[in-house]
Amino acid sequence: MREITAKAITDAVAKLFQQANYALGDDVIIALKKALQDEISPAGREVIRKLLENAALAAKESLPLCQDGGAALVFLEVGQEVRITGGDLYAAINDGVRRAYTEGYLRKSMVSCPFSARENTGDNTPAIIHTEIVPGDRLKIAVLPKGGGAENMTRLAMLTPAEGQQGIIDFVVAAADEAGANPCPPVIIGVGVGGTAEKAMLLAKKALLRRVGEPNPEAEAAALEREILKKVNGLGIGPMGYGGKITALAVHVESFPTHIAALPVAVNFQCHSARHRETIL
Repeated sequence: MREITAKAITDAVAKLFQQANYALGDDVIIALKKALQDEISPAGREVIRKLLENAALAAKESLPLCQDGGAALVFLEVGQEVRITGGDLYAAINDGVRRAYTEGYLRKSMVSCPFSARENTGDNTPAIIHTEIVPGDRLKIAVLPKGGGAENMTRLAMLTPAEGQQGIIDFVVAAADEAGANPCPPVIIGVGVGGTAEKAMLLAKKALLRRVGEPNPEAEAAALEREILKKVNGLGIGPMGYGGKITALAVHVESFPTHIAALPVAVNFQCHSARHRETIL
């Protein structure tokens, strides 16, 4: 049994959220530079240039990439041979979020009692935590600051099996068309297929952790990603809704077996500020 202290977890989470909010990953930068080459709309090209300038300035000055520091999403893979010492796992994570958003001068966006008072919690806690138990003696932590504009465009459909791949394509493209400029394109689109309703939603969210444009290792899923991306970029929404051919930088599909009577499909959008970081303790 390997021991990991709660303090080490808090320190890691605080560092990851600050890094994610200050600097885009190289995968996103590469995707934006390629989009700049491929975009044909003058307005769209100017938007992408500004996004790249913003990313460079944020990284240089340790400033937030976006005023929306996002809800604090945390994905854990906990090795079954790991023991957390010196405190509670989830409390340690929330301590890290609290430190990152307070010391890092990141906007605190979480409100309690969402259906009534909606009072700001003051430190961007609680985090939204998803935990998996896996073999081994390591703890993997992935963080995803999720902006409200993109998250609000999330969609779920319980398709019939007869609708098949074409039904999936049509639903995702329609969701992107309905979303328009609201999720701040060019976006990354996470698509979850299968399982149950909540499993499909989680798959769509986790798909956003993949490096931008990295295809699904399964050929059939990769082909579906390419087809959806082509059709979404054919909508003409373009960067920030100014028109053009680059509405999405990538489509990431994740799937899971499902019931014989079901075909759940979830769509989760990530804005151009595709912030995520991970580490292994």
